[in-house]
Amino acid sequence: MSEASQGTGLRWPSLLAGIGIMLGITIYPLGITHADGSADHGMATLLCWAMAAGMVHGVGYVPRFWLWRWLLSGWACLLALVGAVVLKLT
Repeated sequence: MSEASQGTGLRWPSLLAGIGIMLGITIYPLGITHADGSADHGMATLLCWAMAAGMVHGVGYVPRFWLWRWLLSGWACLLALVGAVVLKLT
């Protein structure tokens, strides 16, 4: 088996998280705004990071550089989602 094909394939939890975040932001963009209607940049950053990590990890792409590999991992998706929930609750 070649190195390029090892460990690739769809990872459904990450992919569904990425698609869910994408649809959520599209359907309800007020979720990433403050009460006064101004943009919540922290929430947008965390959700977009979680979405990107979920999509990249979910389709099976594994970056070679260690930093990108970590920032676009399933664990990073989860961490960003937890950060978004904590930010929303505070």
